[in-house]
Amino acid sequence: MNSPSIRSVAFAIWLAGLSASCSGPGSSQFVRPDGSPQVMTHVRVIDGTGSPGKDDQTIVIQQGRIAAVGDGQHVQIPPGALIADLRGRTVMPGMVGMHEHLFYQAQVSPLNVEVLSSQSAFAKLYLASGVTTIRTAGTIDFAGDLRLKRRIESGEEPGPTVHLTAPFLEARGQEPDAESVARDVASWADKGATSFKAGGTLRAAELRAAIQAAHERGIRITGHVCAVGFRDAAALGIDNLEHGFAVDTEFYSGKQPDVCPEQGASVGELIRMEIRSAEVYGTIAALVDHGVAVTSTLAVFETFTTSDSAFDPRTLTVLAPRLRAQYEANRAMRLGPGNQSASMWSLMLRKEMQFERAFVAAGGLLLAGVDPTGWGGLVAGFGNQRQLELLVEAGFTPEEAIRIATSNGARFLREDNIGTVTAGARADLVVLRGNPSVDISDVRHVEWVMKDGTAYDPDALIAATAGAIGAWDGTKFLRWPLNALTGMVIVLLSLWIWRQRARPRRHLGKAA
Repeated sequence: MNSPSIRSVAFAIWLAGLSASCSGPGSSQFVRPDGSPQVMTHVRVIDGTGSPGKDDQTIVIQQGRIAAVGDGQHVQIPPGALIADLRGRTVMPGMVGMHEHLFYQAQVSPLNVEVLSSQSAFAKLYLASGVTTIRTAGTIDFAGDLRLKRRIESGEEPGPTVHLTAPFLEARGQEPDAESVARDVASWADKGATSFKAGGTLRAAELRAAIQAAHERGIRITGHVCAVGFRDAAALGIDNLEHGFAVDTEFYSGKQPDVCPEQGASVGELIRMEIRSAEVYGTIAALVDHGVAVTSTLAVFETFTTSDSAFDPRTLTVLAPRLRAQYEANRAMRLGPGNQSASMWSLMLRKEMQFERAFVAAGGLLLAGVDPTGWGGLVAGFGNQRQLELLVEAGFTPEEAIRIATSNGARFLREDNIGTVTAGARADLVVLRGNPSVDISDVRHVEWVMKDGTAYDPDALIAATAGAIGAWDGTKFLRWPLNALTGMVIVLLSLWIWRQRARPRRHLGKAA
């Protein structure tokens, strides 16, 4: 065997090893060291229905589902079961995040926003924070999101159950093109999308086409609409609207049909409106009458305000070093005196809270999500916990806030086996230290998370994300088509090196 062949074999072995190491660890290393209990005793339960919490409950888990839950004196414990005594803890359902992304958006300069794929890190952060199901609300990397979803389902990677939304549906060209939008919906559905999101540029004819095409496939569609107002979107048949009152452009005095106005001008007028006015109540009534859900994203709005509570110190630990200085600079700018934009958003946040209370009081279905976009103030998981705190600040009880973040999302997704701590439901549960009925901030004190009956260690999951967001991802070069291009370059470089080394040996042979 000649030396180039030996080198080729050695290189192939090295590349295979690199591929295996870069593919990331499986889920097993993040499983709770003490195992996954089949029985939890003496625990407080907040069941996700909005009912008051109950103390001294027993939960029995069998084959990844809740077999029984109730007063410890009346629940039979299977013989030989692994039991966890959870005195001083609270169990709630795993959160169902309804405005989630698997990318992080960072403002790296006043005129430059960097959007970074963060699939693996965000999956771990969601799960570690108690979010066991997510609906992505748009993507920049559908293939990557789909790959992550499949890896989670196969047990190769830890993360929440993923309901996959297609890339954002946006307008094309100067004139409405409803046929192209409808074709996009059909194409993405064929590729595995189970949800769609209308972007702000879609005009009425295009939005109608997107809704009809999605509904023909039995798929629901949400929207961050702008060119079309909330009432018109509801009349067209949209299923869900993102963000709430803060992005509804129908009240803007300069609104033109099928045109998205400048956000600052629209918000500037919204903050002067009364939520109890006939105009706003008319919109709420239209949404409720058409069965349109609204997704609350209070946490991302808070990052635009002057509130110091919007900044979670844990965020810095998961950002790559190159992003930390910019994050701190953005934080200082938001908190600085004279920031008129931040002051305006502080007022808007309170208006949005009032709108969401009025919407729920009128019978509307309110969902919850984090939306880790904007300038980069939020990341997955940590932001979902802050969202719960803000729902309580908005005037909902802790149990109501938890219902919004759990069973309401499950209801919209038509998933009747998640979102509650009830017999027959999937064992997607969060064990918390403390009592969020008394202090909602105890939702940050996650002791472990159970998904499909397997208990995960949140500290191990978070530790694995340290410095990961914004870090260089070498695994991209092992994926098609980059893996083929990288391999070709390496082969050509190896041949060139071999030829360069071979030439002197041929010359010496002739001289002899």
